[in-house]
Amino acid sequence: MKVTCMVNGEERVADGVWAGESLLYVLRERLGLPGSKNACEQGECGSCTVYLDGLPVCSCLVAAGQAEGRVVVTVEGLSEGERLHPVQEAFVAAGAVQCGFCTPGLVVAAHDLLERDPDPSEADIREALAGNLCRCTGYEKIIEAVHVAARRRLPEGRREVG
Repeated sequence: MKVTCMVNGEERVADGVWAGESLLYVLRERLGLPGSKNACEQGECGSCTVYLDGLPVCSCLVAAGQAEGRVVVTVEGLSEGERLHPVQEAFVAAGAVQCGFCTPGLVVAAHDLLERDPDPSEADIREALAGNLCRCTGYEKIIEAVHVAARRRLPEGRREVG
């Protein structure tokens, strides 16, 4: 089967896709976008989170054929060329990147949260990231990264000190 979809703003075609293949596999192995990680393959860890038509999904649970004619944005698609997205920059600045395996899914989840709520509380951040598992951190640096990204995105008059 052939799957054609918009990936990170570009029409992409994957040929020879078999019926049981996941969107995650197609993105990583057929389209060369290794950002989304293959960890649990059960939708439990969030490492493979991407946008599908503007909604975050675990790409390991989406059959590749379901992406036909749709819009996919991966963690790579959040950046603008060589310039990282402010959420990606905040993860680096806050030291929220350790082994990096969970980072792509956390970045997409944080991006989604900040698109919906530009000034989230810590409870809101914890809830938004609840579907993403990290084995390296205690999540404090990750939560701090979301706060950093939110502060950077707020209008000048609403920025917090720090």
